[in-house]
Amino acid sequence: MGGKAMQIRRVAIDTHPENTAFLLREGNGYSPEQFQALRKIEIGNGSVSILATLAIVDDNCLLEPGQIGLGEQAFRRLGLPEGSEVTFRQAPVPPSLELVRRKIDGDTLDDAAIAAIIRDIAAYRYSPMEIGAFLVACAGFMTTQETLALTRAMADAGRQMQWPAELVVDKHCIGGIPGNRTSMIVVPIIAAHGLTMPKTSSRAITSPSGTADTMEVLAAVDLPEDRLVEVVRQEHAVLAWGGRVNLSPADDVLISVERPLRIDTFEQMVASILSKKLAAGSTHLVVDIPVGPSAKVRSRREAIRLRKLFEYVGTKLGLVLDVVFTDGSQPIGRGIGPVLEARDVMAVLRGDPDAPEDLRDRSLLLAGHVLEFDPALEGGQGYARACELLESGAALAAMERLIDAQGRRATTLQPGEHRHEVRSHQFGTITAIDCHLIARIARLAGAPMDKGAGIDLLRKVGDTVRPEDVLYRIHAHSDTGLHYARDLAEGDSGYTITP
Repeated sequence: MGGKAMQIRRVAIDTHPENTAFLLREGNGYSPEQFQALRKIEIGNGSVSILATLAIVDDNCLLEPGQIGLGEQAFRRLGLPEGSEVTFRQAPVPPSLELVRRKIDGDTLDDAAIAAIIRDIAAYRYSPMEIGAFLVACAGFMTTQETLALTRAMADAGRQMQWPAELVVDKHCIGGIPGNRTSMIVVPIIAAHGLTMPKTSSRAITSPSGTADTMEVLAAVDLPEDRLVEVVRQEHAVLAWGGRVNLSPADDVLISVERPLRIDTFEQMVASILSKKLAAGSTHLVVDIPVGPSAKVRSRREAIRLRKLFEYVGTKLGLVLDVVFTDGSQPIGRGIGPVLEARDVMAVLRGDPDAPEDLRDRSLLLAGHVLEFDPALEGGQGYARACELLESGAALAAMERLIDAQGRRATTLQPGEHRHEVRSHQFGTITAIDCHLIARIARLAGAPMDKGAGIDLLRKVGDTVRPEDVLYRIHAHSDTGLHYARDLAEGDSGYTITP
């Protein structure tokens, strides 16, 4: 790799998910015109290299002449010690971009073409605009064979975990329902039974909390691979953040562009979910598809189409799938946001009398489906076994062991101290709750970044209310967050009340 040798300097800037490099405008022997040509650069030392977007720095406090700064992601991915000498050059244009142009023109791409595109996306050779072009082209039209090829390519592009157990189970919900934290109850039930369930989860992107965000209230989730493997060996399970172990890295890059564009087609959803499960080493998977008027899937007809796509792709890739339709008409549980959701999860595991029944029932249903994969259980006994493990305290004990194995949080987090109660303005019965709007209000309050921010639901569909009855309570750690959430909730509470 040609060019002048430069020393690496770690720059404490989070540029997730992109690699970003920083260079002083003056004092490095390059002209401004050359910088414009070097927007995407390849950095390395002959043995290892990465591609990064170049940002120009005018502050001498950040860098010195002869140094090239690497943001947190780029520094970690390059893997060289700070101060190491590297060179850089303009990154070559990926040949696979021509294949993207073909997809934009309406062509159907073969497996090799899709694999080439995904390899370059996983290597950060595409700009966000180029990734967006690929996603929009795929959203316009994508065959089932292309979806299969996309899933396989995404799984192959990163780390693939393997486990000694022949049966490795998992459960995944397609999302869109606030408070639906069933995985944190299903996993300890399955672990108590003795099946292997290495549950890796993403952090929230557009929701008030993901499984990893909620589990982080109780224990460490950012586990290095060797520690994650050790926890699974010891406890049969884990509840960890998947980003640390590089499972289907192309998926994380695609999601970072999909979300702002609000692209969420069934084809891309299936490829995203199944590629992560394949990479995590799963052999058997329960897929939860909530169906409801404000859920991601709004009709049974859509749900059946999505189920068939999951089954086609999963079967072709050797996964055993059980797709379950559940009620997506309203949030699950009472808490929405990491601390409040963790409270509900532990209440269910402890068997508290005031634990949310819908969260308990949904978790037992899904755990029962997972347990049906066990050939040692008589058919139809999965649900009864799940109930037995929860009611006996075995699941709670498994969760406590799992928390200790991952690293129990030293301090207990509390709900945000700034509060606002949203009240009913009329007599009537609650006939609907807008999941999307409730999630937006919780995020405006600060969830999931502020662990204690979120919403405590006090009324659910079917409840009768009077004027001034409290529908839900907003929690925030800052007055500003509470202000934003309160303004949106006062304009539209998200509740439909029928006289």
